[in-house]
Amino acid sequence: MLIQDCYYLGLIAKLHGFKGEVSLFLDVSNPAEYQELDALYLDIDGTLTPFFIEGFKLKNKGFAAIKFEGIESEAAAKRLLKKKAYLPLSILPELDQSSFYDHEVIGYKVSDELKGDIGLVVDVIDMTANPLLQIDYNGTEILIPIFDGLISKVDRKKKELYIKAPEGLIELYLPN
Repeated sequence: MLIQDCYYLGLIAKLHGFKGEVSLFLDVSNPAEYQELDALYLDIDGTLTPFFIEGFKLKNKGFAAIKFEGIESEAAAKRLLKKKAYLPLSILPELDQSSFYDHEVIGYKVSDELKGDIGLVVDVIDMTANPLLQIDYNGTEILIPIFDGLISKVDRKKKELYIKAPEGLIELYLPN
């Protein structure tokens, strides 16, 4: 499995107990969607290595206690700390034309219904209270809250995102 065929799921943040369990921070919008995982890939020195899940218990604030097959001791679990976890892109369900996965729109051109082209998506800042699109417009950062009705269309072939930003928001960043 190659990293370009996967999406980032999260990070092994710390040990969980003394019997080989680890705490995985799920860097996703809805961690509960991942409770049925049977395996994931960890980036071990640049190689995506499959790890099979024996136990998965969702905790608070996006963390899950995970027991991997074959990891039976604290020493073995310590070798997994700070490793990034990935899943294959192929398991993601296909979305409609007004929805997107955070990782897929990075680098997309953004066009607003009124202002036209406003730059490229640099990141999707996944804040619990209010996720944001981080857009670069010739060196100027534009932050647009993601809400129902913001996205008019996602053109995956052209790598373009069409939005209808709240009136006056873009002008705060681009007064001209």
